[in-house]
Amino acid sequence: MSLYPSLEDMKVDQMYKAQVNHGSQGNSQVPQLALEATNSVALYPALNEFMGLELPSEWNGQNNAVAVPQSHAPVVSGGHTVSNMIAPISGQSQGLIRAQVSHGIREITLCKDANGKVGLRVKAISNGVFVCLVEKGSPAAIVGLRFGDQILSINGDNVAGYSMDQVHSIFRKADVNGIIVVVRDRPFERTVTLHKDSVGKIGFHFKEGRIIGLVQDSSAARNGLLTDHHLLEVDGQNVVGVPDKQITNVIDAAGPVVTVTVCPSFIYEHMVKKMASSLLKNSMDHSIPSI
Repeated sequence: MSLYPSLEDMKVDQMYKAQVNHGSQGNSQVPQLALEATNSVALYPALNEFMGLELPSEWNGQNNAVAVPQSHAPVVSGGHTVSNMIAPISGQSQGLIRAQVSHGIREITLCKDANGKVGLRVKAISNGVFVCLVEKGSPAAIVGLRFGDQILSINGDNVAGYSMDQVHSIFRKADVNGIIVVVRDRPFERTVTLHKDSVGKIGFHFKEGRIIGLVQDSSAARNGLLTDHHLLEVDGQNVVGVPDKQITNVIDAAGPVVTVTVCPSFIYEHMVKKMASSLLKNSMDHSIPSI
């Protein structure tokens, strides 16, 4: 079973397979071509107007159907991959890779900066501890912690049921170097990959970062984006606390494929409760993550 980053990719992949199967009938010499080596625009002359999309002419000969690398493929128990995500039109979108949410567990090593801080704040939700602020340029930002990551343990101590103050106290009392933190990757969050239409829109409206409406038959509607969710990232870049106009600029500056990371608004609002908007805007790490 293949997983697809968007409904548009699934439809194009299905069209490709149907064409290959049709071309192979009665001709045993026709091999089953690998998707990685197939040019989607060449296969589909009418793809420039597929599902309302208008693909740039420069994609011809360049935007191949690809599989997301194994390191970014979905992972299940035991470390085995479910499948590659076939992406005929999303292609090798860097935003798609930067925005990957695995929900997996990783271990990181933190240190303190010159001010004796690790550069993060947490919030206790449902007996779990979640990162609600990662300061730009901080040790927490350097090791790749993100808004919504769940902290499972610190230096071997499980923190389930701990309060925000208890966790902050642990970090304050920890040694300068070698703080071992076990993290689950953003369990409340999911990503949705969207494709811009012929006028460069992806099909949703938002206010103060909250999605409030979907455009009928848009990529957002087709791919299951939901209202009452908050935008957290655009192509993997954190936009928490960023004014709507600037988020719009980030989306407009992105390529024809945009991956947004969202979480339910009631979760988001609980995580940022009592945090000043200026703190989220000015202190949060909004840098583009490296891949």
